Order: sequence, then C-alpha cells, then structure tokens
Amino acid sequence: MKSRKLWAALAAAGIIGGSGFMAYQVSYAGIPAHVELNNKTVPLFNNPPGAPMQTAAVGGPNFAAIVKQFGATVVHINVRGETKSTDAPDMSQVPPQLRNSPFFQFFQQFQNQQPREVPTEGLGSGFIISSDGLILTNAHVVKGAKSVMVTLTDHRSYKAKVLGYDTKTDIAVVKIPATNLPTIRVGNPANLEPGDWVLAIGSPYGFYNTVTSGIVSAKSRSLPDDDMVPFIQTDVAVNPGNSGGPLFNTKGEVVGINSQIFTQTGAFEGLSFAIPINVAVTVAKEIIQSGHVEHAKLGIAVQTVSQQLANSFGLQTPRGALVANVAKGSPAAKAGLKAGDIILSVNSEPVNDSADLPMMIGLMRPGQPVKLGVWSNHRESTITATLGSFSGNTLVADAGGSTEGGHGLGLEVRPLKPTEEQQADVHHGLLVENVTGPAEQAGVQSGDILLAVDGKPVDSIDQVRTILKKAGKTVALLIQRGNNRIFVPVEMG
Repeated sequence: MKSRKLWAALAAAGIIGGSGFMAYQVSYAGIPAHVELNNKTVPLFNNPPGAPMQTAAVGGPNFAAIVKQFGATVVHINVRGETKSTDAPDMSQVPPQLRNSPFFQFFQQFQNQQPREVPTEGLGSGFIISSDGLILTNAHVVKGAKSVMVTLTDHRSYKAKVLGYDTKTDIAVVKIPATNLPTIRVGNPANLEPGDWVLAIGSPYGFYNTVTSGIVSAKSRSLPDDDMVPFIQTDVAVNPGNSGGPLFNTKGEVVGINSQIFTQTGAFEGLSFAIPINVAVTVAKEIIQSGHVEHAKLGIAVQTVSQQLANSFGLQTPRGALVANVAKGSPAAKAGLKAGDIILSVNSEPVNDSADLPMMIGLMRPGQPVKLGVWSNHRESTITATLGSFSGNTLVADAGGSTEGGHGLGLEVRPLKPTEEQQADVHHGLLVENVTGPAEQAGVQSGDILLAVDGKPVDSIDQVRTILKKAGKTVALLIQRGNNRIFVPVEMG
C-alpha cells in the first residue's frame, strides 16, 4: 500500500515557526456569548432570536441564501515570514563510490555555506466572530508569521495582530482595527449527522470567497498528531488556502473550521476535516482573555482494546481504552490506575475507543476532578482523578492494534539482572531471550521485557506458568521495548 499524507490545508506553507504562546487547556463548556478584552465586554458572534434560515423545499438547501447572508463574514488572510534556506546541493544522496570524484569534492565546498533567511508567503481563510475585528482561523495559518494581512469581501485590507494560537487544537485568534463588521452565527456540531449537507467558504489557492459544498461523512475522527480534536469529516472540496475558513450547516450556522485534508497529491481527494466550532470557541475564549491555553493531562499511554484483549481481561465486548503505561507521579498514578486497567467512561460518558480518551481529557481543565469508569480484575469500579496540566509530553497515545497467533505461547524468558532492571527503569519483569510460534507472530521480539500476563505482574517463570494454567484462549502480554509499553494479545489455542 502506498503511503498517505495528512496535509494541513497549508495556508502558511514554508512559514517558520515562532515561539508562539505557551501551554494550553480547553473544555467542552458552553459557548460564551461575551469575553472580557481590554477591560471591556466584547460580544462574540451574532445569535439573534428568530426563525432559522429557510432551505429550499426541493433540490437541496438554499446555499445562495447562506452565502448572501454570511459570505461577508469570511476573510482572506495573507501571511509573510522567513525561512532558512541554502542553495547548496544535497551531497548526502551521492553514492559512496563517487565521493572521491573531483566533482564531488568541488560541490562539497558549498555544504559549509551558512543558511540564509528567505522571504516566504502563505495564504488562508478566517471568519469574523466579533463586530470590532476579532477573527478566528487556524494556528498553522499564522504561526511564525512576521506580518498578517486580512482582506474583507469589500476589498478593505488591514494589518492584523495575532492575539495567540494553540497548536494542539490548531486554533488562532487575530484582530484587525475595524468596527461594525458582520459576524457569523454559531451552530451546534452535536446536531450534525452523517449525510447532512454542509457548506465551506474560503480562499483555495488564493481564489477569494470560493463556495463549495458536500455532506458530513463522519464525526469524531481522530487524526495522527491531532488526538485532542474530534474532527468532522466531510467530502466538501477543501484545498490549500481554505484553512481557517468556516463550515456552515444548512441554517447558515458555523459548525466547524476547515483545517486539514487527507491526500496523496497535496490537493483535494474527497476527504476533508473540520474542527468542531464548540472546541474552537472555547479555545478562542482562553486566547482572547489570557493569550494562551492550557490542556489537561491524565498521564497514561493507552491502546485499542481488540477482541483478543477483551477476552484476556474478561470484558464481554471490545471497548474502552487499555492502559499500557502509567507515568510516575501522574494524576493517573495518584488515582490508582495501573497497566492493564481499561477505562470505560469519563464522567459517565462512554469511551468507545482509545482515540476517544485524549479528546475527552485534553479538552478539560487542569485541576478538574474527573470520574473514571474502570474495568479492573474482571469487574467495573469508579475512581476519581484530579487532572494535571499538559506540558508537551505524550498525553495519551494509541499504541496500535493486535496480531492473531496460533497455539501455545512460544516464549523463552529469564529473570532480569539488576543492571538490566536499572537500564530499563523497571522493578520486575522477565527478559525475552527467544520467541517462536504465536508470540512471534503477535510481534514479540527477543530483547523485549515481559512485565505482566493478563494484567498480573511477573517476576519468575513459575508465575507465568501459574497464570497461563488459569488463562483462557487468549492471553495479554504487557511488553516493554525501549521506553514504550504495549499489551500484545496472544491466542493460546
């Protein structure tokens, strides 16, 4: 299978990253109607009472009415910055047998050239959330920009100030010195259903106020390196320059911010992703009031619960997030969570997959108590943890799926030596010296450390044998490889 790439619909391609704003926390609290800015109360958005926008009775929604009423709330963003570059050729690609060539020696002198700052430009979209010039867009549009220019639909242009951005959720707020501007109306992404019509307005490739439409393809998508955002997936045509633009529902309400596309070419191929507006607004409020955002953390690494792992832990259906590792001194450790526990719910909200957990935790407040429904030792219980503050380390990581095996286990192990325990930073476990059969097929390798079987820590071969005698057809091996831990299901037969 050919590799695939997630492209942030790059509005600011080539812009060098700046120091930015620190840290970050958001929550799913209600959407604010006002914020405090410069000791003034500033209204956000435009949510007047009254009948919702009418849609066409036949032939789909009336997109023209939406564009006519709210098109002027969408802006074009042009950014300028600098990136380090050198004209030196890449000599690392020269085959070793040619490196004694006089041509190689001639060109090698250019390798010592110092990189120079090269001007770069990028473009994107945004939309107005307050009549006095507050604009919402993507963090990747403005991050590291030396200057930001905003152009309205009436062709007025303003130099914008970046109030702040949050790279974890890809949200940024900029402000222009203008008043009496039209503002968008906020919708509720929870009311969206797959198959609903949606509409995007933006500046793909610099074509101002381009209108495209499609349907909601799926909700709560988790994307690589963006595990805090439950993306709305659509088939709306989104291309570089659409980043930061609004996604409207058929009532003319903004339900998301167009942020990324899934593509092999860099252009639209039918898969686009938008940040839900309730996530964006909560982040924006933090940025407007303090210039930064803080995200909460639990301090665990998790993986998907496959059917084999569910069988191993006595869980009837494969659901929840399996705890593979608990950071020392973390909120999870203080609450009593341990490797082998399965988190089934957060504040009574079900955790259907491991990808749900970082979204739920990361969008809460540090210091907030959270009730976790946990499956442990073949029974469910509730524990309370007080969330910490995310500092840039891994919050929750999905360590991947599983591999089916055959009959038997196929492991040769021995107790760890004190020096090996010290190097691996563990206090128990067995060193895997040889792997055959099902364990090998499941991905276990020589040099791995076996820490637990079916959630029970092991220090000796006898402990492993005792656990296996009582095990079912599938056992879950907690394996440490380097600094990473993962549960590996192995079918015994």
